[in-house]
Amino acid sequence: MAPRKNAKGGGGNSSSSGGSGSGSGSPSTGSSGSSSSPGTRREAKHGGHKNGRRGGISGGSFFTWFMVIALLGVWTSVAVVWFDLVDYEEVLGKLGVYDADGDGDFDVDDAKVLLGLKERSTSERTFPPEEEEEEEAETQPELEEQAPEGAEVQNVEDEVKEQIHSLLQESVHIDHDLEADGPAGEPQPEVEDFLTVTDSDDRFEAPEPGAVHEEIEDSYHIEETASQNHPNDVDEMMNEQENSDHSEAVTDADVLQPHAEEVRHQDYGEPVYEPSENEGIEISDNSIDDSSIISEEINVASVEEQQDTPPVKKKKPKLLNKFDKTIKVELDAAEKLRKRGKIEEAVNAFEELVRKYPQSPRARYGKAQCEDDLAEKRRSNEVLRRAIETYQEAADLPDAPTDLVKLSLKRRSERQQFLGHMRGSLLTLQRLVQLFPSDTTLKNDLGVGYLLMGDNDSAKKVYEEVLSVTPNDGFAKVHYGFILKAQNKIAESIPYLKEGIESGEPGTDDGRFYFHLGDAMQRVGNKEAYKWYELGHKRGHFASVWQRSLYNVNGLKAQPWWTPRETGYTELVKSLERNWKLIRDEGLMVMDKAKGLFLPEDENLREKGDWSQFTLWQQGRKNEKACKGAPKTCTFLEKFPETTGCRRGQIKYSIMHPGTHVWPHTGPTNCRLRMHLGLVIPKEGCKIRCANETRMWEEGKVLIFDDSFEHEVWQDASSFRLIFIVDVWHPELTPQQRRSLPAI
Repeated sequence: MAPRKNAKGGGGNSSSSGGSGSGSGSPSTGSSGSSSSPGTRREAKHGGHKNGRRGGISGGSFFTWFMVIALLGVWTSVAVVWFDLVDYEEVLGKLGVYDADGDGDFDVDDAKVLLGLKERSTSERTFPPEEEEEEEAETQPELEEQAPEGAEVQNVEDEVKEQIHSLLQESVHIDHDLEADGPAGEPQPEVEDFLTVTDSDDRFEAPEPGAVHEEIEDSYHIEETASQNHPNDVDEMMNEQENSDHSEAVTDADVLQPHAEEVRHQDYGEPVYEPSENEGIEISDNSIDDSSIISEEINVASVEEQQDTPPVKKKKPKLLNKFDKTIKVELDAAEKLRKRGKIEEAVNAFEELVRKYPQSPRARYGKAQCEDDLAEKRRSNEVLRRAIETYQEAADLPDAPTDLVKLSLKRRSERQQFLGHMRGSLLTLQRLVQLFPSDTTLKNDLGVGYLLMGDNDSAKKVYEEVLSVTPNDGFAKVHYGFILKAQNKIAESIPYLKEGIESGEPGTDDGRFYFHLGDAMQRVGNKEAYKWYELGHKRGHFASVWQRSLYNVNGLKAQPWWTPRETGYTELVKSLERNWKLIRDEGLMVMDKAKGLFLPEDENLREKGDWSQFTLWQQGRKNEKACKGAPKTCTFLEKFPETTGCRRGQIKYSIMHPGTHVWPHTGPTNCRLRMHLGLVIPKEGCKIRCANETRMWEEGKVLIFDDSFEHEVWQDASSFRLIFIVDVWHPELTPQQRRSLPAI
């Protein structure tokens, strides 16, 4: 090693260049102008010098030190790998976040793009929406620090290297989960409501009628599960269809056939909708007091406040065991194909890895994810069933990482629910809770599984257990309150529903909970109910304070009361009014001969009294047995498909006895209008309110209202009231929508 030049001399003056060794200023006693003696050379060999300069190192000594340092480096590297001191998956994998030119890795070209020295390639790799948001958020700081224009060419490489080093340092602190991203490059099909299938069919078909309970009071229809951030979550495809802002509605071939046993649980994707532009209903001051100060009295964080709250940093799941780390390059290559949307190639790549390394949990999990993606692409139930099995195989392998087991079984449960296999999903959730008994989010999922099975008692026990451990769990509170209300424990349900919504936790900002909280408050006489309805409207769950149906098509004309001319169904109205005595007489005959055909109302809508119904058509299907009791009525109705084909409505007789009061309530959908034909109407004491207008029935006359608006009924007469209810499609629905909308 050459001696260092320009070392300071003993007198404090710096020496000149080593050629002459003479001082640049006044002479100094430490000058090295003369030749060195042998003794001086020996001192220099050992690093000493009379004027303070160090001498060089001999070739043999240099080689010895080089070998020592090299061996230390080798053994340090071996120790790091052997004792697993560094998570290479986490450190190296994060550089993929900065792949700016779309070639799948991070290199100098990517850094140039981030520095603004090169334009971004148009063939960037495609991310799912969630990954795009994460990548944008993570790379924004780097993009703000772009290099100035006109940078010198000779400085480019230095700047690039500095930027790479900076990015590498920041990547250690970024919680970006490449494993948790869904498939890319494939459009997500939009299918409305809970899409389920039959085991025997491998095509996506239209759901059969009978999908959703009429008033949706006590049954639980899941909109989103607690595990909504699960990787590869393709259930997003199910929650937008009824918001019919699309150019055309889904066709019959675009939706899945529900599993026969689970048909009442098919509405997985309840829509979130915007208020109709046509609605012009005013809220009466005497009904809704102080609604203008709702933000001061109801302590629920606004949407803006929730967005401003910094997200909790999620810990990246560990999906590789020790063996999988040895084949990480092969796993990454296969995963890169999946992330780029090359699903068929990715399936083949992971199948080959499973064949070569059958003991690899990560290879098996990747195969399951690819099959899951392929089922979406091909819309194939058979492929999805294979994915469900492969998720199970991945979780069952020995030495499978804990995080991989959890993710595999959670995804398996979700896909089983998608297929309508609620019992299988419940078994999977039960196993998850057994494996991870301290994870309350899994117990919350299990509670939902019981609710989907209609087992409210078991769900109640689960949520009681969760609340005993975490008493402030908002998700558990709203579901526990939901169950209490379904059990008619109205007053008890209110604090759980209220506090659960106020928690703002994921899964609590749901229209059903606002719906049931307001309803419970109304039933106990709490005027704050309408403030919660108003908040639900502001959050986009209700079209208005009055119109609170949950299954809706956007943009339909919204008003509580209609005239025959406004509906366009004038011929039907005229026919009903011309034949009202025939309809009345057949209804009275059924009452006299077979009172058992009139079934009591079972939606928990009555405060008191006696209210029964006799149904001729339900969800667009004719009740042949019932029509034998009213054959003439059924015959003339068959000429009007707008009612007999209304798969979101009913045709029925309704009898209400004195002393009956029906709570304020709303129907499930804005896709229908309801006609009431008066048959036997007492002179006074019977009335119906829809929104803020109250009307009376007349014998032989038709009233038309939109039952998605709040309505209430009183029967305080001295004799029974008999009417004929005829539901019709909303007149603004297109023929395509009438064919494709699932039944309610």
